[in-house]
Amino acid sequence: MAQITFITSDNETITLEGKSGSVMALAVDHGIKGIDGDCGGVCSCATCHVHVAPEDMSKTGSASQIEADMLELDDNVNEFSRLCCQLEISDSLDGIVLKVAN
Repeated sequence: MAQITFITSDNETITLEGKSGSVMALAVDHGIKGIDGDCGGVCSCATCHVHVAPEDMSKTGSASQIEADMLELDDNVNEFSRLCCQLEISDSLDGIVLKVAN
């Protein structure tokens, strides 16, 4: 079980617990504002763009080339950008903080 904290564009902090699946699905299931997941998690829309807290980047691993290419289409990309559809819930993500980018 992993605790994942989302910070919305309104600076609302919401912490959720997840056992499995994608971080995007967890966010969508709980109505996290700004995480739409329009493509259903197949890395083709960037509507689940988040900025990972700098201290948590080591928890996520590197983005795939497909994810990096998709992120290039978003105006709000930085070195901490990830698509949360590409982050699978695991114990290694416990305590991660994600700021919604959209």
